[in-house]
Amino acid sequence: MDQRQFFSSDFKLGILGGGQLGKMLLYDTIRYDIFTKVMDPDQNAACKSICNEFVVGDLTNYDDVINFCKDVDVVTIEIENVNTDALEYLEKIGKNVYPSSSTLRIIQNKSIQKDFYRTNNLPTSDYKNYSEVSAILEDYKSGNIALPAVWKSAQFGYDGKGVKIVKNLSDLESLPNLDCLIEQKVNIKKEISVIVARNQREERCFPVTEMEFNEDSNLVEYIMCPADISKETEKKALAIAINIAKKINCIGLLAVELFVTDQDEILINEVAPRPHNSGHHTIECCLTSQFDQHVRCILNLPLGSTKIKIPGVMVNLVGENKIEGDVIYKNIEKILDIPGVSTHFYGKKKSRLNRKMGHITVVNKDVNTAIEAGRKIKKTVKVTSIK
Repeated sequence: MDQRQFFSSDFKLGILGGGQLGKMLLYDTIRYDIFTKVMDPDQNAACKSICNEFVVGDLTNYDDVINFCKDVDVVTIEIENVNTDALEYLEKIGKNVYPSSSTLRIIQNKSIQKDFYRTNNLPTSDYKNYSEVSAILEDYKSGNIALPAVWKSAQFGYDGKGVKIVKNLSDLESLPNLDCLIEQKVNIKKEISVIVARNQREERCFPVTEMEFNEDSNLVEYIMCPADISKETEKKALAIAINIAKKINCIGLLAVELFVTDQDEILINEVAPRPHNSGHHTIECCLTSQFDQHVRCILNLPLGSTKIKIPGVMVNLVGENKIEGDVIYKNIEKILDIPGVSTHFYGKKKSRLNRKMGHITVVNKDVNTAIEAGRKIKKTVKVTSIK
């Protein structure tokens, strides 16, 4: 397609999902002067105030997705939980959908995702799929499950939800009765992430990042760029990420979360076919942000350089109040004078426990100085409610 059709024209980009990822994506579509239409079930979604057209609708409803996409030229997502039957129909009638319905079907279900890794000889931890708790208990009593292990719901898990470390029989007996998988718990030295950008001609990786999680919530607290890993580990991680992006045929961004084991083996944990929390730092740290790159990918434009212009750390801001209430960001004024600080608030009016509310990036030529500042910020800034 002629590039002149995208900018300052009647070209229309449809985005399924209107949360913070969509909001940050819109900052770049605004720069390009691309007309955007967004659908989200929340009438107060973060994207509403800055997209060109906003529709309230159910992303999992076939008719809502079809009707929303009738007058858009390209369809993309900012959340995986969308109706893939509708996307497949749109593809059949000639709509450009990125990522494709076939890619999304693999990724939406963690059991199918793990099967895909196994079938394609992609490195991942040992696992077994289950449809009911009784089968898990039977395997445990037969000695086929070694504890501790990791339980994951096959669908609808996100931000630490749908994941649990099972340590004993009591933990197994308390699991919900739904489609799931039990994974071998590996000894992890580091958790890292690679974001692959692919258009229809080429692919590029962003620099490997290191992730540090909160043990209680299983949410990412810090993203460090570049990761503190050897050149050999970096090379392996990039190769695995590119390999899976090609095999799953993802056009757009594919965030690949990886484990580095105590034996320096690299295993795939999970993937996400969209802009990702582990790439927010790219706005300040890289020559091209993940959001700019996603736009380039889905419009088949030349990809931007992914080189680091300055190292940095990203600090997630999550709700700390157990009872939902009107959000208040405490002590922000105490960190704004730290050199290299950039704040991002997601536009969510209500805070609740472990809800992602924003992030802060700190850049510095010395990544360790940035990390030290990030840890100070995490201790200082508190996201809670007025009530």
